[in-house]
Amino acid sequence: MKVQVINRSHHALPQYATASSAGMDLRANLQEPIELWPMQRCLVPTGLFLSLPPGFEAQVRPRSGLALKRGITVLNTPGTIDADYRGEVGVILINLSQEPFTINDGERIAQMVIARHEQAVWEEVEVLDETERGAGGFGHSGVK
Repeated sequence: MKVQVINRSHHALPQYATASSAGMDLRANLQEPIELWPMQRCLVPTGLFLSLPPGFEAQVRPRSGLALKRGITVLNTPGTIDADYRGEVGVILINLSQEPFTINDGERIAQMVIARHEQAVWEEVEVLDETERGAGGFGHSGVK
């Protein structure tokens, strides 16, 4: 699938690390570093502008290494970039660690996955079909 992109950053376009990668890394596009203090959040620009085909979205997700090693994650994960959005792709990061974290220009801050989606059409009914699970919610299957 081809996706139109404007790259106003001073970094190469995101790319897949391996032939089977689902996501590609997004890089911070900064004039100066951002100091992210514990429990602080910020919007990090990428310099990328996308035009996705209808029926697709871009999902912005945390990078597992940053999350595990530094406590840095995407706050609204997954962030959704709709096919009709034409603004700059930004990443909302939060520092869940107890140490400040410096975001530097060019740092890989998140990953982006392009995914197909459907739009639902509501059909109001009086009764839903029965299932084995029924209304069982969180923890309904127990611990095994």
